[in-house]
Amino acid sequence: MLPRDLKPEHFKSYPPEARKLVTSYIVTLQNLPVPFVPNLLREAIEYDFKFPAERRALEKELANLRSLSAAQQREWLQGFSQITLSPELEQMDWVDSPAQFVERLSTHLWATHQLDAFRNAATGYADRLHAAVPAEKPVVARLGIAVIGQGVSANDQTLFRKLRAHGSYFSRVKPDNGLQMLLEAVSDRAKTHPVAYGHWYVDGGEETEHSSALTCVSYRSLEPVRAELLRRMRAEIQKPGMGPETLRTLLAQMSPVELGFKTAGDPVLDRFQMKILTEGSGTQIFSTTFAQWTAREALRRAQPCTLLVRFAPRQRQKPMNELLSETQDQTELDLLGSLIDGDFGAYYNWINQQRLPGADQSSFLAWFENHGEAVAIGPAVPRGTVSTAAADLRQVLSWMS
Repeated sequence: MLPRDLKPEHFKSYPPEARKLVTSYIVTLQNLPVPFVPNLLREAIEYDFKFPAERRALEKELANLRSLSAAQQREWLQGFSQITLSPELEQMDWVDSPAQFVERLSTHLWATHQLDAFRNAATGYADRLHAAVPAEKPVVARLGIAVIGQGVSANDQTLFRKLRAHGSYFSRVKPDNGLQMLLEAVSDRAKTHPVAYGHWYVDGGEETEHSSALTCVSYRSLEPVRAELLRRMRAEIQKPGMGPETLRTLLAQMSPVELGFKTAGDPVLDRFQMKILTEGSGTQIFSTTFAQWTAREALRRAQPCTLLVRFAPRQRQKPMNELLSETQDQTELDLLGSLIDGDFGAYYNWINQQRLPGADQSSFLAWFENHGEAVAIGPAVPRGTVSTAAADLRQVLSWMS
C-alpha cells in the first residue's frame, strides 16, 4: 500500500490516543514518501505510552509537516523519495507493524548500499526540524546526581577522573546521611516544580524510602519481572533455529502484562520498564547496566528536570549461558568492579544530560557513597578545581548553581 491510499480505518488497531492523533493528520501522511512514513508511525503507534515530552515533540513534528507547502515537503523529504524498496518491503503491512518494517528496511538498506543515502536524508530532515521546532527548555535548571560504590569499604582507584575537568573535586565531603540528603533535595525540587515524570530516582538495588512525587525505577522491585523474562528467553533460546534477531523481535512484541506487570499500574512507566529489560543488553542480569541504561533512556525520552541514579553492586561476570541458567550458584557480587562501572556510568549520565536543552544551566553531582569523595559541576562551580573544604552534601548542592 502507498501512503496516498491511507484511510482512517487502516489505523483501527492503534491504541485510542494514537489512532486519534494519526487520523487527524491523515492528509499529511498521504503526501509523504514510503521510506519515511513507517518511521513516523513507529513513534505514533506508541503515543499512548509515551512521556509528555515525547508526546509534545511528536505533535510538533506532525504539525510542522502539515504546515509545509508541497514544494517544501519535496525539498525536506527528497532524499527519502529516492530510496528504492524491494518487492517484499512494498508488500509489508507497514501501517500495523511499522517497527518490523523499519527493522527490515535497515537490513535492505545495508544490502543495497543505500544506508549512507538514508542516513544523509534523515540527518538533513532532523536538522531542518530542529531549526523549525526548537527544543523546549526545562521549567527549572536540570540537576543530575550519580551515587556510586555502594558497599565498597576501601578503594585505591582514582575516581571521577573524566568529570573533574568540568567542575570541582571535593575530597572532604561529610558522608553522614548523605543519601538521605540527596533524596530530600530531589524530593523538594519535585514538590516545588511539579512536572509529570519530571523528577526521577533510579536505583540499581533496593530503593530507599523516598517521596511519592518522584518517578522511581529500581532493579530489586522488578525482580519478578526479570525472572519471568529470563524464563521466556531460556525457552526461546532452546528452540531449533532461534537466532538473536528472531529473539529480539519476540521480545519487542511482548506486553507488560505478559511479564507480570499489574494491569492497574502506570501504563506509561510499565511500558518504559519493560523496554528497559527487553531492549537493553544485560539489563536483565547486571544491576549496574540496568541503572545506566534506565538513566540513559529516562534522559532521552522523559527529559527530566531531576535525575538521581544510585548504582548498586552487580554480580560477577560469568559466561552468558551460566548467567542465564536457572541452576546457577548463589550470586557472587563484584564490589570493586561495580564501583568502576558506576564511575563510568556517572560520566555517561553527565554527557547525556548535556545533550538536553538548557545544558549551560544544568548541574551535576557524583558522589562515592559513604565516603568523602565527590565532584560537583554547575554554572557557579569553577572548572578543574579541588576543594578541601569539609562540607556535607547539602552544602555542596547549594554551591552548584
